[in-house]
Amino acid sequence: MKLLTYLRDGAVRHGRLHDGDRVQEFGDGDLTVWLRAPAGPPAGPTYALAGLRVLAPIPAPAKLIGVAANYQDHVTESGAAPLDRGRLAPRLFLMPPTAVAGPGDPIPLPKVSEQVDWEAELAVVIGATVKDVVVADALAAVAGYTVGNDVSARSMSYGYERDNGDPAVGFFDWLAGKWLDGFAPLGPYLVTADEVPDPQALDIELRVNGAVKQRGSTKDMIFTVAELVAFASALMTLHPGDVLLTGTPAGVGVTSGEFLSAGDEVSASIVGLGFLINPVSPRETP
Repeated sequence: MKLLTYLRDGAVRHGRLHDGDRVQEFGDGDLTVWLRAPAGPPAGPTYALAGLRVLAPIPAPAKLIGVAANYQDHVTESGAAPLDRGRLAPRLFLMPPTAVAGPGDPIPLPKVSEQVDWEAELAVVIGATVKDVVVADALAAVAGYTVGNDVSARSMSYGYERDNGDPAVGFFDWLAGKWLDGFAPLGPYLVTADEVPDPQALDIELRVNGAVKQRGSTKDMIFTVAELVAFASALMTLHPGDVLLTGTPAGVGVTSGEFLSAGDEVSASIVGLGFLINPVSPRETP
């Protein structure tokens, strides 16, 4: 199924895409409600998709988990040496739920950065409560998948001079560049796991104003979806509605010095999961 969270008559509801251009409503609230108690599609009313405002499938996940450096071509495109998987653990980090945006929502250009970049990613939505799940069982905890864009500020400026010789400054600037409002668009819908038999066989593409910037495949992940879910569950209990972004392939803007500008249109897509399209809004003023 393709599941949606949307606004109808000013209230958040959820349902499934039905016959391509209609939505069969399951009930009130976002898809987290359905994930906590999944059931067969109810005999609910249907509404024209065109009359609804589609939101991120999970608009405010309790945990939004990112993964840094999970594609070798992304690691090496900046000149770094390839990572040795045998001596590596997945590099997880957390983002606030306020980073989440939905399809069509503008990506804001914040006042604290002049360099805003794109990162198309497969987003995994957890569907069960799990702790210390083993890799062989990890995919059973996945409810489904959606398209993500881990928008990233590549430089941070706070209006005063800092000690840039301290390595911690660079690390925390990188981390803060992931936390900004609207920097984690998700959507347009959640495709249930039964329709994605192999999450390691999905083509990913990102375009800016129609020009291809990223083109890759989840087969090239350093750590698979199952391995990432298992590793994350070793660190923290995962709950239905938690979202895990799985890393990005090569083609980010920082390697060429190209960044997003007001008026740009960013389109991230994954075969079978749809197109996530977001405009870029004018820069915030101090």
